[in-house]
Amino acid sequence: MARGRPVLNPWYKRLALLVRLSLADLWHDRNVSLCMAASLVAVIAPLLLLFGLKHGVVSQLQQELLSDPRNLEVKMLSSGHYDQAWLQRLQQRPEVGFAIGQTRSLNTQADLLGERGRFVDNVEVIPTAANDPLLASEFSALQADQLILSERAAQRLEAKVGDSVRLRVSRRLNEVNERGERTLRVQAIVAAVRFARPAAFVSPELLLDLEHYRDGYLVPALGAGSGQSLEAVGVGYARARVYARDIDSVAPLERWLNQQRIETSSRLAEIDSVKAINHVLGLIFGVIAGAALIGCIASLVGAFLANIDRKRRDLAVLRLLGFTSSAVAVYVVLQALLLSLTGFVGGLACYYLGSLLFDQLLGSSQATGAFICHITVWHGLVALLLALLVAGLVALIGAVRAIRIQPAESLREL
Repeated sequence: MARGRPVLNPWYKRLALLVRLSLADLWHDRNVSLCMAASLVAVIAPLLLLFGLKHGVVSQLQQELLSDPRNLEVKMLSSGHYDQAWLQRLQQRPEVGFAIGQTRSLNTQADLLGERGRFVDNVEVIPTAANDPLLASEFSALQADQLILSERAAQRLEAKVGDSVRLRVSRRLNEVNERGERTLRVQAIVAAVRFARPAAFVSPELLLDLEHYRDGYLVPALGAGSGQSLEAVGVGYARARVYARDIDSVAPLERWLNQQRIETSSRLAEIDSVKAINHVLGLIFGVIAGAALIGCIASLVGAFLANIDRKRRDLAVLRLLGFTSSAVAVYVVLQALLLSLTGFVGGLACYYLGSLLFDQLLGSSQATGAFICHITVWHGLVALLLALLVAGLVALIGAVRAIRIQPAESLREL
């Protein structure tokens, strides 16, 4: 190093010195610092509570929508003839989360006979496959010799997982009454909250076998020894059981089906009402947050400028001791950031207490059900960054005034 050139401390040591000076100054004027931090708490805590209520209410309503697969279902009311190619095109659409072919309504019933001699007639037979939202079960991908029972059907049959159940279907062919039968193994039992009626969920192949058997075809899988040959019969469905990928996909999926001249019904009205609530709450929160932010910025600007004017002599002494203009500006900004961090922590604590109070008062309300007031970690981090950003921008206004203070001002008052 050349002789006579001043030796500068590393930047991190200079920054650490400024942090220590900022903390010492804030502690020295702790009454003023506490008032400024309290003003930040008074803005941050209500905004966090308001956003927590908005997020909690909307999340709860959306969760209730998603927890009931009927809200994602688009029912095909009219029957037609749809081949396997049409069903595959439907399944590949981006709006579709699940789709499976169904036969005519007359062919979706059968009788069940359990191991213990219990009998249930005219049980609804429903096709299922992997990722069926109606079942929400890992066992929904069934083989041809497996079935899933609804809880009500299992109770009537006194059946449990692993039991054998005989499925029977009748027909009249050539003036002769015949009965087809197949033994199936119970793979799972669906809770009543997901499907309340007596039903048997089977593979699509078995459902097609039931329809072909009733239509008079030869179906060896059901023990039939008579009937027409199935060689020239293609795979066809009367309708499909269709579920949208998410609640935002219900409307475009129903619109596409209607364009195919298929009459449909859905719970789009309930979904739109939740979206409307989300929009209204978002608008209210935005207006209140904007007004509070403007007031907070105006209050902080006035407080910081007044604080700098009150400490003009102290800042001039720092300049006299050799602190550069940029160091004084960083000193002012650091104080603002430390105050905003303290105010945010205080606001977060007040939010936590307020959210507990809201949940306690409104959680047991019959009108709101499981009312929730909460924010995620991501929401908290975004709020912290916004608080630091606002405080930093406001502090820069004060820093511009602080760097104009000349060292000579400290000598004039001696």
